[in-house]
Amino acid sequence: MSIEKGSALELDDIQAAALQPRPIPYAGFYLALRIDDRRQGRELLRRLTPVLDSVASFDPERQVSLAVALSFQGLKALGVPAESLATFPEEFQEGMAARAEYIGDVGESAPENWESPLGSKDVHLILAGLAPDAARLQMVLLLTRDALRDLPGVVAIWQQDVHVGPDEKEPFGFRDGIGQPAIEGTGIPGTNPYEEPLRAGEFITGYKDETHGIAPIPQPEVLGRNGTYVAFRKLHTRVADFRQYLRDRAKDPADEELLAAKFLGRWPSGAPLSLTPDKDDPELGADPQRNNAFLYGDDPEGLKCPVGAHARRMNPRDAVVTGEVRLHRMIRRGTTYGPPLPKGVLENDGADRGIMFAFVGAHLDRQFEFVQRQWVNDGKFIGAPAEKDPLIGVNDDGGFTVPRRPIRRRFKGLPPFVVNRGGEYCFMPGRSALRWLSDLDT
Repeated sequence: MSIEKGSALELDDIQAAALQPRPIPYAGFYLALRIDDRRQGRELLRRLTPVLDSVASFDPERQVSLAVALSFQGLKALGVPAESLATFPEEFQEGMAARAEYIGDVGESAPENWESPLGSKDVHLILAGLAPDAARLQMVLLLTRDALRDLPGVVAIWQQDVHVGPDEKEPFGFRDGIGQPAIEGTGIPGTNPYEEPLRAGEFITGYKDETHGIAPIPQPEVLGRNGTYVAFRKLHTRVADFRQYLRDRAKDPADEELLAAKFLGRWPSGAPLSLTPDKDDPELGADPQRNNAFLYGDDPEGLKCPVGAHARRMNPRDAVVTGEVRLHRMIRRGTTYGPPLPKGVLENDGADRGIMFAFVGAHLDRQFEFVQRQWVNDGKFIGAPAEKDPLIGVNDDGGFTVPRRPIRRRFKGLPPFVVNRGGEYCFMPGRSALRWLSDLDT
């Protein structure tokens, strides 16, 4: 592949879901399929490909979309030749369950505790649909059912309904989805004026990335180019435990709200601690031109935003840390599932609620797995080797430090507030690649 060819971003071939921002609010679903008959699996792709939006054809007014991604086992089930399968990266071939210990999915988050069939070899194809509301989502579901009609060799084995409300808040009560990277060649504006747009090859296979080279792509080129990798995870959230932990250690309600913000790195409105460290600013939190316009360089000790706060770990920006930040940026798609826990309730009501998290990027190893292993579950990069991400880290009696003068506040005995209920590594091919898969004759 030539360098010149790698420089032009082919937006008409890239699935819209890879790069297009989602509407707010929206309803959606994840549907996992098992392919028992490869020819019927190819027929499904043949039916779906014409109705999949590309980045170029996506209509922001219609805001209804469907996306297709395949696991390594799914590519095998479709009959992709072995010599082609061997060109996918090792971590993708192994799948998320096999990488569990490496990325910190241990204890309650270990694969033996995952929701069936997540993490098994039966998860072959993932369909993700979304629409601005439940009524219009039915159109996407009907489209999916029509595509599956008379294909008994393709079996729906799991579904998770998801949603995001107008306030964009996740189950813990904090506005989510802020801080996505700007990407060269997409025309999609960034929200942080202090971050230069990243090269497209960080997110789409076949293009120059931040190393100034083009990473090897799956072969043949028609299969590997214009795709991206997706790591999706069902993250169960223990909201009552989080509230009770803070209530037990706060001096008063105002201190409780401050502590929660210190754990997250933002206030419930989405306003960043870096810009408003002492109190929430809903007007700032609601302003997409300002709520992501900041760096951490003026706060090396974490007096405004703790260096170990969740948001700061996920994107350290200009902070001095282990690793080159721009090599580990990712697109994060977080979607809530389950009913919200009413405000003020401190007891677990037994409902299953959480976040369907999806990583999107061209490098599973140095983006998703690096962040999970180093920035989430290892505090060495911020000088706190015994601490993990206070919200999503593998905490089992862990700790968290809130820098403060004259005396810092240290919190001990953190339980796991988030538990992984299962997930998978998938490849979201370009539309040309889907047609190539449909036409396989093996």
